[in-house]
Amino acid sequence: MFKQRFFLPLRAGLFVFFMLAVGAAWAAPETSGNAGTPQARIEQASSALDAVQRALNDADSAETLKTLSERALQAQRDAEASVQALQPDLAQMDARIEQLGPAPESGEEADIARQRKALEQQRSELDAGVKRGKLLAEDARQLSESIEKMRAQQFSEQLGRKLGSPLSPALWRNFAEHLPDDLDRVHGLYRQAISGLTQATAKHGWVAPLTGLGLALLVAFPLRLWLRHLGRRYAASGRAPDGRLRRTGLATWLLLVGTLLPGMASLLLVNSLRSISAIAPRLESVADAFVGATFFAAFIVSLASCLLVPSRPSWRLFDIEDVGARHLLRFAWAAAGVTWVTLLLRAVNNAARTSQISTVAFYGLIALIYVALIMGMLVTLAALHRRRAAEAAKVEQEESAAAHARAAKPPRSGWLVLVRLGGHVAVFAALIATLLGYINFAMFAAQQMVWMTVVVLAISLLMKFADDFATWLLAPESTIGRTLRLSTGLAPSRLEQAGVLLSAMVRVLLVLVGITAVIAPYGNVSMLYSGLETMAGGGLKIGDSVLKPSAVVWALVVLAGGLALMGVVQRWLVETYLPKTQLDIGARNSISTVAHYAGIVLAALWALATLGIGFEKVALLASALSVGIGFGLQAITQNFVSGLILLAERPVKIGDWVKIGDQEGDIRRISVRSTEIQVGDRSTLIVPNSELITKTIRNMTMDNALGRIQIQFSVPLSTDVGKLRTLMLDIYAANPAVLETPAPSVQIDSINGGMIAINSFAYVNSARAVYGTRSELLFELLQQTMANNIPLVTPTDIHLVRDS
Repeated sequence: MFKQRFFLPLRAGLFVFFMLAVGAAWAAPETSGNAGTPQARIEQASSALDAVQRALNDADSAETLKTLSERALQAQRDAEASVQALQPDLAQMDARIEQLGPAPESGEEADIARQRKALEQQRSELDAGVKRGKLLAEDARQLSESIEKMRAQQFSEQLGRKLGSPLSPALWRNFAEHLPDDLDRVHGLYRQAISGLTQATAKHGWVAPLTGLGLALLVAFPLRLWLRHLGRRYAASGRAPDGRLRRTGLATWLLLVGTLLPGMASLLLVNSLRSISAIAPRLESVADAFVGATFFAAFIVSLASCLLVPSRPSWRLFDIEDVGARHLLRFAWAAAGVTWVTLLLRAVNNAARTSQISTVAFYGLIALIYVALIMGMLVTLAALHRRRAAEAAKVEQEESAAAHARAAKPPRSGWLVLVRLGGHVAVFAALIATLLGYINFAMFAAQQMVWMTVVVLAISLLMKFADDFATWLLAPESTIGRTLRLSTGLAPSRLEQAGVLLSAMVRVLLVLVGITAVIAPYGNVSMLYSGLETMAGGGLKIGDSVLKPSAVVWALVVLAGGLALMGVVQRWLVETYLPKTQLDIGARNSISTVAHYAGIVLAALWALATLGIGFEKVALLASALSVGIGFGLQAITQNFVSGLILLAERPVKIGDWVKIGDQEGDIRRISVRSTEIQVGDRSTLIVPNSELITKTIRNMTMDNALGRIQIQFSVPLSTDVGKLRTLMLDIYAANPAVLETPAPSVQIDSINGGMIAINSFAYVNSARAVYGTRSELLFELLQQTMANNIPLVTPTDIHLVRDS
């Protein structure tokens, strides 16, 4: 009984794909049995719950209690599903009755009264069904919890039961007395097996068993070895992905091949015998145990082999030296063999119905063997730790620099310390319990140590593989990454973030699977999953709304789809449609920006509608947030509204040359919060939109404004101003950037202090060309005036200094 409680979760965890297939086969009759109206399913659930309560009085074994608990949980799920099916009908009925309105006091027409009565009767039946289903679901939940408490109490009693110490001579005397009878029972079971095989082969021949044996040998040896070789060759080739994925992928492949192929071979052999009815009825459980033990033992061996890899240190995932890896692999083989023999002999023991004293002696022997194996592994780990400590001390004593010594120091393995500590505690507890006669507790402690080690190692391997595979799958340089970047326009950083998120999700799922596998021996795991199913079906109630996980998932899918669709529409606007219009670049930016934010709002509203949150609730939330906006978010709201005004009125647009304060530059981007201006030194000035709306800004290029060049200088009174005017106009005409219309002009600004002030103007296509063209004109003016002996003068500062 105790062994069944421990090993059944192990087998269930290893044969998930078989369990899914069997579960699908089992689900078919359950679905047919639950077919019908919700009221009929409630009646069936009530009958099933009554049957569980009646059978609970005679239940004495852990497996029986587990079955009854699962049946109670199934009744609870059926009742809850029926309630969910009735609630929409009840809501529709309420809506129909509401359309009739309240019954008038003076009476109403006979047809209306008859319809009202029929509707109220139907509503009463639906309401009664909903209430009964809820009550039945609650009763089933309480009954399941009560059964689980009984199982936990029974489990505690089994662990604390004193069966007999191996040091007690009375135990071995009783064992010697019952040994002949037990051997006769085992021999009788053997005769049944031989008789069943003989009769079946006499009737059907040896074709099926020999074929099954041949296929089993083919799968277990040539096919398995070929697949292992194929995986290693691919991992070493240039087609395999770079990085750690080569090692983790190969390790996962070897784990799958090493587990499935031997298990499939045992399954082929057993099914070939079953095809001709060669297995006696009492040996069916032994055959199932043979298959399960083969799967589990193969899993232990293949897991240790793919992690330790004693013959190929470069492919080893753990930082363990070669000697320690070989020793640990031998212990893994020994643990797998002991586990296989234990599972098979336990099944034989149950099928032969041997005495209790033989069972106790058998369990005590197995417990001691497990303790010896764990002690051997601990000794190996201790030796490995000592060698590492010696290497570290040797490195520290070298005469090299301290920094070099620290760099060359071997890495510390914290997990080795934890494993050794946990192992010593388990060994001490199991050994003391065995010697004191608490065989069940000793078996549980030793086997839990082995099982937890297997689970932790398997989950660690799968988590590393999931991390490597997710980051490789969505890497920007991978094939899928390049395809996604070209098809969706995602940035490489976004793809890397998606890979990290995918890896995190898979790792969380693997951790949940590992926790489930670890806690499986302590109770019924279906209780945990039934709670998750209840929450997934009924949802989490928040106020008047019910938030279901499925609705959350669909909302996220809808949000992602809406944002993707928005991106496609915006790219079509920017790249295809808007360039074909007569709009300038600023108008096109305004349209694409408004479309972008409108798409985000629509996608968010669509996702909220998928969650069941209507627009009236969104309006209520917005009104509640308006208080916070009024107090703490004034600046953000002001900038947002200003951005909308800029995009709509377009006083400035992309490409304009503007001057705000003492800064001027080109507008590169306008968003709903701020505007980006590139100034002359190529830096970007980020201006809040409210600054562009509330302050004075000079748009140098609005309405195709021209750039004006102004040149001022002074000449003496003796200068020939006519010649100077002709010279200036020729300089303007010779520069290709100066426009003919408006024509350049040269004027005398003033005559003062013996100097003539000259002021001239010329125009260029854009304000951006003013500075460079003015510089060219000044260079040419200086050269021409010097060549024509026209002096340029500047005002002279005269300082009067009084002599002391």
